[in-house]
Amino acid sequence: MILADASIRALVDQARLEIEPYDPDLVQPASVDVRLGTQFRVMRNSRLTHIDPMVHDENLMEVVEVAVGEPFVLHPGEFALGHTAERFGLPDDLVGIVNGKSSLGRMGLQVHATAGFVDPGFSGVIVLELSNVANLPILLRPGMKIAQMVFEQMDRAAERPYGHPDLGSKYQGQSGAVASKYSENYSDS
Repeated sequence: MILADASIRALVDQARLEIEPYDPDLVQPASVDVRLGTQFRVMRNSRLTHIDPMVHDENLMEVVEVAVGEPFVLHPGEFALGHTAERFGLPDDLVGIVNGKSSLGRMGLQVHATAGFVDPGFSGVIVLELSNVANLPILLRPGMKIAQMVFEQMDRAAERPYGHPDLGSKYQGQSGAVASKYSENYSDS
């Protein structure tokens, strides 16, 4: 069941759902608007010939910090990681779904490639997989409303929520535009 505005506000007031910083004006009828953070990761296209998901490569992406009020330019066909300004803490019986804003989608901005689902128990900022499918650059500014988070109530609490020691939850507590840790699935350690 998707939570309505009053239910979202009640969970925040009860400290069951953490949104920091929390602005009640960002609560929509069935979602919460989220704002863009200040850190991005961009591909180092000129240095690499390919991406191998099984191998961790520090040279794959570089970090770009953008001051509030300054733009980050996402060129046509480009991909970058960004993050929400808000940190979320989900209870063990609630999932989140990140969706783009319709107005930005109409300009060619996609905010996630495949990772729009937030598991129960997750804590941290949401990393956004930003793509420009338009034929003109899009200026993105930290603090702008970039996406929306929908919350769904589960039928019961997860037995092993995200962050449980048995799961190897690689992104628990993440801050900033954290790069892929997929290669850790294949490490010998």
